Amino acid sequence: MIEIFKRAKTAGKMLATISDTRRSEILLMVADSIVANKERILAANAMDLAKMEKDNPLYDRLQLTESRIEGIANDMRNVASLPSPLGMETKVRTLANGLRLKRVSVPFGVIGMIYEARPNVTLDVFALCFKSGNACVLKGGKDADCSNREEVAVIHEVLHSVGIDESVVELLPATHDATAAMLNAIGYVDLCIPRGGRSLIDFVRNNARVPVIETGAGVVNTYFDKDGDIKKGTAIICNAKTRRVSVCNALDCLIIHKERIEDLSQLCKPLSEKGVEIFADEFAYIALQGEYPQHLLKHATAENYGTEFMDYKMSVKTVGSIEEAILHIDKYGSGHSECIITENENAARLFQQRVDAACVYWNAPTSFTDGAQFGLGAEIGISTQKLGPRGPMALEEMTTYKWIIEGEGQTRE
Repeated sequence: MIEIFKRAKTAGKMLATISDTRRSEILLMVADSIVANKERILAANAMDLAKMEKDNPLYDRLQLTESRIEGIANDMRNVASLPSPLGMETKVRTLANGLRLKRVSVPFGVIGMIYEARPNVTLDVFALCFKSGNACVLKGGKDADCSNREEVAVIHEVLHSVGIDESVVELLPATHDATAAMLNAIGYVDLCIPRGGRSLIDFVRNNARVPVIETGAGVVNTYFDKDGDIKKGTAIICNAKTRRVSVCNALDCLIIHKERIEDLSQLCKPLSEKGVEIFADEFAYIALQGEYPQHLLKHATAENYGTEFMDYKMSVKTVGSIEEAILHIDKYGSGHSECIITENENAARLFQQRVDAACVYWNAPTSFTDGAQFGLGAEIGISTQKLGPRGPMALEEMTTYKWIIEGEGQTRE
């Protein structure tokens, strides 16, 4: 696999010399080719799906459809239309000695991506890396290997047709050895990004010898305040929980102020229609008993509050104050996305100031935590760390910088 890394390194240096206009033109060609070859991609995806049980929460992540392929292609077109993130002068100054300094954005070089059963990631990562002048080495999960290989084959066909080194995107075998190789590819992989569940992220962080940016798991909470609007709350909670249960921005825990506990059954009514299983604390259980389907209502345990369900499941916690809600989030949240539903601006501002997460919402569902929804074209992941990028990572986050210094013969004493 060292040869693969070498080829990617060489291709990345070439890619950085291509104009942004040309890179955008090629991305549009790839987007068109994805749609034109959707039957090939769907056939490969069907082979992957046949190996997974339909009741597996990851099935929805793995599944591609014609509309999803169209959406991926449109995201790629959006990326192509965005301004180049390269060559941006983020600092310019002239020193007292006459030296002229500029800090300019440049590509990382080679970005390694390790991800699970999400074939859309293959195309999203390629688009963001290609537009930002980076080569990418991909290591997908075995569950999506057929889909990933067909998608990369389509990309390679377009790159070959326009004379671009196909190694600007490489797909490693879906093996543990490939993961180990990427994590130890010192001098070849400039940055590694894991995208998946907590176990994958922890493994990469604990074993990597190359730089890593964590895209954290999403244990997501929504707090319905004593001044929350019932109509807004019902819509927000349902959308955050059931729009797509397998994604990292899906709601895992509803926190409700005890003064609004009588409204809990109304807030949860649309969830019952979707078959959401609720793990409720004592107060919430009493409020829902007889109002929520009994076979879907369970008593909560401590483990339920720190769980990223990725399924039609949700916990409910009753609190006596906004401070208690924030403490609950501090203890059980993952720093991904959190929400408050309230008509009290002071409460909302306090919540947004105090809650430590990459994205903090007021009267809007956490389902919007997405690079495309943020107007970034697409995303390579949601970073929950604080050093470097945080939140949806897109084009700007795919760059580093270097200092350009110009002088006229000055020397240092």
